[in-house]
Amino acid sequence: MVIAVTPANQVRKFIVAGSAGLLAAALFIFSAKIIAVAPRVAAGAPTLPAGTVLYLRLQSAVSTKASQSGQSINASLARELDLNGGTALPFGTTLAGTLEKCDPPAAPEQRADVLLEFNQLAVPGEGNFNVEGRVTSVSNARESYLADGTVVGVLASEAYAPMLGGVFQKVGQINPTIGSQIQKQRVGEVSTEIEFPPGTDFQFALTQPLALRHFVASAGPHELSANLRDAVAGILANAPQRATSKNNKPGDPINLVFIGTAQEIEQAFHEAGWTQPKAKNAQSIWRTMQAVLNNDGYDEAPVSELFLFGRKEDLVFAKVLDTFNKRHHLRLWQTPTTAPDGRPIWLAAATHDVGIDYSSGSHATDPNLDDERAQVNADLWLGGGVQAAQLITPPNPLSSGTTATGGEWHTDGNLDVIDIKP
Repeated sequence: MVIAVTPANQVRKFIVAGSAGLLAAALFIFSAKIIAVAPRVAAGAPTLPAGTVLYLRLQSAVSTKASQSGQSINASLARELDLNGGTALPFGTTLAGTLEKCDPPAAPEQRADVLLEFNQLAVPGEGNFNVEGRVTSVSNARESYLADGTVVGVLASEAYAPMLGGVFQKVGQINPTIGSQIQKQRVGEVSTEIEFPPGTDFQFALTQPLALRHFVASAGPHELSANLRDAVAGILANAPQRATSKNNKPGDPINLVFIGTAQEIEQAFHEAGWTQPKAKNAQSIWRTMQAVLNNDGYDEAPVSELFLFGRKEDLVFAKVLDTFNKRHHLRLWQTPTTAPDGRPIWLAAATHDVGIDYSSGSHATDPNLDDERAQVNADLWLGGGVQAAQLITPPNPLSSGTTATGGEWHTDGNLDVIDIKP
């Protein structure tokens, strides 16, 4: 058996017989590059330049149905911000501001809009700072954005359902059973309100530099224990690097490793606000069709099957807001290897659906796999489900490629190893 390991940009090949797994693990342990998630405290006073993007999470509900202009709003940091090798903004950082605009649609041809303005930033142990910026994106939202940060809603006429209203009526006349399902699934009832519940993720770009007092210690996960790193090294030394489609086409790259039981992982994702998609059946297909036609979200929409170790995914999770077109999601496969405490080790592939690729008839994905890897790590940490995490560079790390449906992707090649709390 040939095991390829890449230390210091050289490829060494070893012919391994008998104890292949042990030797491969040993080689990997000495050659792999271990990258800590939490950087050390750097010296100096950081200044965040204009244009710096903060990943934030709403703590207040914003709704054109129920919210009012002028009400207070709050958000928290959804990902730590590193600058020049140090942590500038840790988990626990919060922002406060005002809902400057909150207009529901007054007529079918009028769009709803909201304007979230944040002007105070609080860093744990460092005090308060004035901040200027604007919302540039809301994760997995169907809405669009103006230059001043105003979030603009959709029109009912932009959904597929109103365009096909006559078709649905004729189908219902021909087949009353299908017509009943169309009514039951509320196909054609398009909501144009803007509704962002607490927990909604969004990006906020600084429009003025932000001078901070000090770099701070990371409030993120601790590093993995040495014996757990060794166990992960054993499986990564010769584990597959990509899943495959049912047609055996190379699919999503493996970019995460989990340690935990299926129940522990399910609980961690549930606490982090993720859901488990349904299997494909008549009910889930009808519900998916309703979400597509109404331009609505469906957090249990089925995912396509990908294969690793000769089988489809063992677990799958997704995170959705208000449209079927966009979602965070990942698939997990249990490996035959266990951690020193006896819990299973899992390989996972996480990608972010950002639209519909009409040429392939599937979702289009964000090519930046590392951003999705960071999303999963931060969500699970904030949900309280992580006891340790660390980036590891496997042998022969991947860098770029295409998915089974033709979408491009790129990565730094590192895998995020996440030890779930028992």
